[in-house]
Amino acid sequence: MRRDLAARIGVWSAHHRTTAVLGWLIFVLLATGIGGASGLVEMSDAENAAGESARAERILDDAGLRKPAGELVMVSATEAGHWQDAARAVSAAIRGTGEVTGLGAPIPSRDRKDALISFEMKGDAATAPDRVRPVLDAVSAVGADHPDVTIHQFGDASAGKWLGDLLSEDFKKAEFTAVPLALGILLVAFGAVVAALLPVGLALTACMAAFGLLSLASHRLHLFQTTYSVMFLMGFAVGVDYCLFYLRRERDERAAGHDAGTALRIAAATSGRAVLVSGVTVMVAMAGMFLSGLMLFKGFALATIIVVLVAMLGSVTVLPALLSMLGDRVDAGRVPLLGRRGNRHARTSGGFAGKVLRPVLARPKIFALASAAVLLVLAAPALGMKTEQLGLEKQFGSGSRLSVSYRQIQEKFPGGPAPARVVVKADDIEAPALREAFAGFDEVTVHREQNVAEIQVPLPDGAASLSELRRERLPAAFDGTGAQVHVTGETAGSVDFNDQLRRGIVPVLAFITAVTFLLMLLCFRSYVIALTAILLNLLSVAAAYGVMVAVFQHGWGASLIGSEGVGAIEAWIPLFVLVVLFGLSMDYHVFVVSRISEARERGLSTRDAIDEGIRRTAGAVTGAAVIMVAVFAVFGTLSMQDMQQMGVGLAVAVLLDATLVRMVLLPSVMTLLGERNWRTPRGTSRLPDSGRQGEPATEPVTPGVPVLPGTRG
Repeated sequence: MRRDLAARIGVWSAHHRTTAVLGWLIFVLLATGIGGASGLVEMSDAENAAGESARAERILDDAGLRKPAGELVMVSATEAGHWQDAARAVSAAIRGTGEVTGLGAPIPSRDRKDALISFEMKGDAATAPDRVRPVLDAVSAVGADHPDVTIHQFGDASAGKWLGDLLSEDFKKAEFTAVPLALGILLVAFGAVVAALLPVGLALTACMAAFGLLSLASHRLHLFQTTYSVMFLMGFAVGVDYCLFYLRRERDERAAGHDAGTALRIAAATSGRAVLVSGVTVMVAMAGMFLSGLMLFKGFALATIIVVLVAMLGSVTVLPALLSMLGDRVDAGRVPLLGRRGNRHARTSGGFAGKVLRPVLARPKIFALASAAVLLVLAAPALGMKTEQLGLEKQFGSGSRLSVSYRQIQEKFPGGPAPARVVVKADDIEAPALREAFAGFDEVTVHREQNVAEIQVPLPDGAASLSELRRERLPAAFDGTGAQVHVTGETAGSVDFNDQLRRGIVPVLAFITAVTFLLMLLCFRSYVIALTAILLNLLSVAAAYGVMVAVFQHGWGASLIGSEGVGAIEAWIPLFVLVVLFGLSMDYHVFVVSRISEARERGLSTRDAIDEGIRRTAGAVTGAAVIMVAVFAVFGTLSMQDMQQMGVGLAVAVLLDATLVRMVLLPSVMTLLGERNWRTPRGTSRLPDSGRQGEPATEPVTPGVPVLPGTRG
């Protein structure tokens, strides 16, 4: 019988199991070692910026004017002027560290109860967080010696240190929480220690190899500092899921009475093929992020494509080799009462899924409308979505010491912590017209050799002040001078990033919907199934958006998960969630619809095929969804607001997709469509044969080759 690609790979791995396993281990060790030695290269401010902010940053980079890490220390007293002794002590202590430059005199607030001390860290701003500890200790020591005043510190170096420490701690937390969670879920699903360890082990080794490959790739495409966390999130969840689908099908076929070779062959031809189709779909969907026009998303795209590719290859090569090696020992370490393979009736009846499915198939119109209505209600808050690049004070949480310092400084010295940075470039930076223009600003730094000037402008009203600066104040000052004038800074960067995202999301959405349609059309030869997949994905994404807005923008129920509403969604989250969910939902869609198609090609009616396909995949889909939800939920408990938003958004979307969408909406819609599900457009007969599911090819593995020792017959 015809062998498709997945079946050929599975049979080859079973025949050459030692080569497959050793090859995988060598690949993982080499990728990890070489990548670790090369190191990760992070993107610069100019590379991470967009629009006018990016142009300003490029001018500074080209001129060799790297922005130093600025710091602010505010000394507050209960009475006017009582801060002076403490302020002098702070200045002396900071100067004594030898790590700072540009130490300014204390600037009093309007009521003279506070004083602001500004300075910059010496050396490269990128390494300033690693060198700021002596300054932090010096400021803290002065605070301890002067209990009558309150001291707050905020700046690039201190915030960067907090961020670096948190990311390190959060990544360890995610790794050491997600892995035991997944292992426990798999133990319940399979009831055997070895069977549970296989997916976790393969997923972890896939992540290790992908980390190494990404480090190498970062020398060509520089990455954002959270990219590793995103890669682990995707890689571990997808890697476990792919192995789970494959392993579950092999065990189901063994429970159905097939010999070891046949069971592995069927698993390779069916679930193995579903893994390949799903993996390719996820990678192509991720490639859509390259169209965003932002290097941040290009890095995310590269990271997720690498880790999904490695996880997919591991699932269809080394997993069948390990199953061939282990044989029935895959059930070693059995836990009483868990995952009994012999419970054939439970597997075919679908258990809880069967009970849900009966009324759905009996009244498909009612359940289709009801489930769609639930998703639309959940999606409703998304209509008021507001996005921005969350500042560090929002990322850390309102109760953190850093956020408190930011708010206090902003309240007493509006615009101080996040001023606009105006960059001016001209042929002659000291021309009379430019000198006249500079006279209208307080903080101007002229770099004569580079013909570049920098102007610090406070933004007391945030984006509103920025708009006034760009549209009115700067044109009034510099029009007619012939100079290039661009604004950058935290607020300007957020505004420009959002503007680019609004422009970039349309081509990204068009790309992923088009490629999803084409891949589903190629896979199932049905434009109805392809369109259904896209519509269901969009409903899942919209519902996830609505939940994120409700929780993190409006703060509804945020305290229940240890978070808080910050009034906006992190700018990169919506596009990332859109692309990831379009890819991940294909895991379930391909897996479920493949079994439905398989049953129909055996001669069942569409309704009976839906019934059988949903019931037979319910266990694997449920197990896979529980693992993904658990892994994503772990990220929802981390310290950074953007990680929380991403984790909760993905967890909710996967939960809805695997339950309400795949168990209610999909079967009800397919039942209503009936035979129209399988309409094949003209000309698809000339498309390349994708190896449809109806032929699992039950021929045994070549005689004489011990595929699963001790299990023949």
